[in-house]
Amino acid sequence: MKKRTRRNLIFLLLFALVGAGGWVFLNQRPLQVLVVRVERDVPVRVYGLGTVEARIMSRIGFEVGAALTDLAVDSGEAVAEGQVLARLHSAEQEARVARAEAVVAAAVATLGRTRANVVRAEAVLAQSEAANARRQALVLNNTISAQVAEEAQRDLEVARAELAVAETEISVAQAHRTDAEAALRYEVALLDHHILRAPYDAIVVDRHVEAGTVVRAGDSIFTLMDPRTVWTLAYVDEARAGSVTLGQIAEVRLRSLPHEIFSGTVARIGIESDRVNEERRIWIACDRCPSEIYLGEQAEVRITVATLAEALLVPEIAVRGFDGHRGRVWVLQDGRMTELAIVLGYRTADARLEIVSGVPEGALVVSAPVNGLSEGRRARPIAEDEL
Repeated sequence: MKKRTRRNLIFLLLFALVGAGGWVFLNQRPLQVLVVRVERDVPVRVYGLGTVEARIMSRIGFEVGAALTDLAVDSGEAVAEGQVLARLHSAEQEARVARAEAVVAAAVATLGRTRANVVRAEAVLAQSEAANARRQALVLNNTISAQVAEEAQRDLEVARAELAVAETEISVAQAHRTDAEAALRYEVALLDHHILRAPYDAIVVDRHVEAGTVVRAGDSIFTLMDPRTVWTLAYVDEARAGSVTLGQIAEVRLRSLPHEIFSGTVARIGIESDRVNEERRIWIACDRCPSEIYLGEQAEVRITVATLAEALLVPEIAVRGFDGHRGRVWVLQDGRMTELAIVLGYRTADARLEIVSGVPEGALVVSAPVNGLSEGRRARPIAEDEL
């Protein structure tokens, strides 16, 4: 009985020793932890998703209403500035122009007649002045009666009045001519409005009507876009958009050409963000554009906001309590683990954060926390290629 009890005690003691040794091995042995290394020339990029757009895109139409008689271009065609795109039925307006031309001709004739009347009135006035002078001389010699002299003077005054009236009629006739010419220009302008021309070198995006349609003034006939103003509208998370500035280099990848990268620069930053999605609108002007443009095509944009000459980058998943500027990480210092508060800067496209300050000299930042980390726990660093 005593031997059995002694044997049980020995077994219990051995079991306790083994358990204690296992606990010590599992909890006190040095951990192997991955640590971050200093990297150089690290580009910091901001990602955005958007679409291909054109800065200058116009829905154009006629300034007057009538029936469409001709549509000269179709969707996808390139047009030059001033090129005729469409025409309206213009017979009625052509008749108005002809009538206005006739009115102008009549006004010109009237002006010519009034000028002839002035010449005649001037001749009559000269004749009256000469006759009056002779009769006034004769009346002084008592050759003619005073009554005849008075009639000559009256005829002179009438001639002067008729000349003044004739000269006034010239001014009236000139005013009528000016009014008729203005009316003609107006009718000619309306006739010209029956022809739709391209306002600039463009590509026809869409044709909204067909020949024979009766359109009203202002109805859209074509949608045009200037191919020189093609850019990409990208939506960037507000949390990342603060470092985006005008002129920064960007890369654009189109959904239809996933293996090609088109370079560009930030051309405009929207002053109003999307209140629902909390995104900022960024426009990228392409330096090298694709040969074929498809408006509305989905595009991925990566904007290079900085290049870090030398940086210590820690994965975001290794940062505890990250608030966008600060957080806590595990560091290996003098062979033991400790958790420190650090200040963080840029965030890279692969979800790594730049450590700005807070790490003592010689300390190594853990990039992938493992089970068993605790204050003062012994550990040793390993590289990724040692895994």
